[in-house]
Amino acid sequence: MAPQRPPRPEAGTIAGVLANLRGAPRRVRRQSREFIETAVSQLFDAAVRHPHGVASSGEYRIDDLARLAGTTTRNIRVYRDRGLLPPPLRVGRIALFNDTHLTRLRLITSMLDRGYNIAHVREMLSAWEEGKNLGDVLGLETAIVGTWTTEKPETVSLSEARRRIGDARAFDRLVALQVIRVDGAQATITRPKLIEAFNEIHGYGVSFDKLIDLHEQIVPLVDQISELLVQAGAEHVADRVKPGQALPAETEIAELITMLVRFRTQAVASVTATLASSIESTIESLASRILADYLERAPEAEANAEAN
Repeated sequence: MAPQRPPRPEAGTIAGVLANLRGAPRRVRRQSREFIETAVSQLFDAAVRHPHGVASSGEYRIDDLARLAGTTTRNIRVYRDRGLLPPPLRVGRIALFNDTHLTRLRLITSMLDRGYNIAHVREMLSAWEEGKNLGDVLGLETAIVGTWTTEKPETVSLSEARRRIGDARAFDRLVALQVIRVDGAQATITRPKLIEAFNEIHGYGVSFDKLIDLHEQIVPLVDQISELLVQAGAEHVADRVKPGQALPAETEIAELITMLVRFRTQAVASVTATLASSIESTIESLASRILADYLERAPEAEANAEAN
């Protein structure tokens, strides 16, 4: 009797993506850059949805729940005590959690990563349970399952892309910077959120040229910050994946990819909070200087007005 083949890994998991990679012809794996880029994107998306390479189902003890959700048992107990998680099923002394707990826990973690405090999370979860449409406000589906790519490119007609910018010179500069890519009668906006921000600030009278100048100055600085942050994760990976040696087991690869996903989330949250605090402080200083200057010049202006 022929030995049974092991079951094929479930599609959408890290193991499933790795299986597809192994099944591809060697020539494709070696020569197609697009193939590799697509596989990398799939791996990170799978890591967000199914940490540790497996799809979740059934019932979990608290240790398993924490591992699948990418958090700690201590955090789960805190969320339970604060009323953010419903009570588990008790079987004797064993507490069993299910997929509802897992989904809710991922949502809680996502909202906390976004900067909400526990009180805000409780209010939003209550609103969600009451049937209010949080999806439009929070992007609830994305908050639950996550996504790897921060921004998805948007493809529109070339005329629509030009209309959104409304400035021929600015459009050409953005094409040169590859913020917009033109392909015949179509254009792909690679940074839709950046274009939205440009348009909003432009509405206050700031020129597109000024905004694009700022973008060109800021990108290298952001890249430097990114390099510093990612290097820490790269050093950790390099300790476990040695060049020229056999790759570790799939479960270990899954853990590494999941760690990088969480590293990205925490790095973005930390940098965002630091940048926001710095910008707020700088804006307050600017407003104080403007106000002080106004108050200093106001008596002089009033005196001149009375003299005239």
